[in-house]
Amino acid sequence: MAHPAADPSPLTLTGGGSLRGTVTVPGDKSISHRALLFGAIAEGATRIEGLLPAEDPLSTAACLRAMGVAVSPIEAGQPVTVQGVGLDGFREPEDVLDCGNSGTTMRLMLGLLAGRASRHFVLNGDASLRRRPMRRVGGPLAEMGATIAGRDGGNLAPLAIQGRGLQGATVRTPVASAQVKSAILLAGLTADGPTTVIEPVQSRDHSERMLRAFGADLVVGGAGNTQVTVTPGAALRGQHVIVPGDISSAAFWLVAGAITPGAELTVQNVGLNPSRTGILEVLEQMGARITVLNARDVAGEPVGDLQVSHGPLQAFTIGEELIPRLVDEIPVLAVAACCAEGVSRVTGAAELRVKETDRLAVMARQLGAMGARIEEHADGLTIQGETTLHGAEVDSETDHRVAMSLAVAAQIASGTTRLHRPEAAAVSYPTFWDDLERLRA
Repeated sequence: MAHPAADPSPLTLTGGGSLRGTVTVPGDKSISHRALLFGAIAEGATRIEGLLPAEDPLSTAACLRAMGVAVSPIEAGQPVTVQGVGLDGFREPEDVLDCGNSGTTMRLMLGLLAGRASRHFVLNGDASLRRRPMRRVGGPLAEMGATIAGRDGGNLAPLAIQGRGLQGATVRTPVASAQVKSAILLAGLTADGPTTVIEPVQSRDHSERMLRAFGADLVVGGAGNTQVTVTPGAALRGQHVIVPGDISSAAFWLVAGAITPGAELTVQNVGLNPSRTGILEVLEQMGARITVLNARDVAGEPVGDLQVSHGPLQAFTIGEELIPRLVDEIPVLAVAACCAEGVSRVTGAAELRVKETDRLAVMARQLGAMGARIEEHADGLTIQGETTLHGAEVDSETDHRVAMSLAVAAQIASGTTRLHRPEAAAVSYPTFWDDLERLRA
């Protein structure tokens, strides 16, 4: 298998063979971003072990350095130290802050910077990020008094933030989004009174867990933990953070192990936060053979090892109540659906249209090229099971999760698949192609 880093031409993936062995996936991307950001606004040093050394967290670190925060070099296997500057210690940057391809960086930065009185900031990113909607954060922040301007009425980057004092507010978000919720909570840390976020259903709660660990005055309540209140005034203190493996990255191996004949895989040190384990519920619904081993608690986050082996699968049904807990896993679950008995359905997933790509359209297009019987709807997909996939020319369309999902599909397809733009995987999983080669051996 050619190595994509050295070779920007298509990657050739051969179907057949099995997958066996043990793999450790990179650190959780959501937790990595937050550890850097919260460390920056804390007092004292924060030491982070297991930080994901991929493009998105590197973008967050670069933005922080541009505002005077000392962040040690980010290298695989090395702990990272952030020297906190306190809640109001950011310097006004001399240049535009470049968020790269990272929606999390841009959305959380909006919340973090809106309340920095008398300082001016401009956030920009790559072509993909400049097309992603930002009003979902800017709108709620405006209710707190934030001044954010950008293209399309403040919806699209580049975004200019004129920092000013913010008022505490009660904000109801129309969609359940951890990024929107986190941005509002970060803005609320320096507002003039308490801020409450109320979501339609609970989104992932890494920010709440970690902010509390850093010392923020934060209360979670409401039916189904849909209401979070932050009260300003508490100082944040630097912490020792251990980042667990990203369950969204583990998902590729869980599905690959479940659908590849003869496969036996163990994925070590995976974060099992209940607001993120929708993938495990769906695989359980499908009858996948998955066992949790060595369950433990690390820095407020549940962690375990996941063992998966091949077996027969049934179709699944996913509705909008589950989507916030597995929004990033839909592309690879579409691959699993091709191998299941019956018709799988995804609804309530319109959110996937505004990710790095329109993931509903891209997966329908790319899996369709491999012979999948997959139908795209406004808010989801219908996938006929027990379909034999065949090798084809496919394209990640620059989306990391699409690249890895197509690699899983190629594993069970007959013949050879040529994947264009495989290097997209590096956004969240820089060593994915090496791990695939090793587990296939």
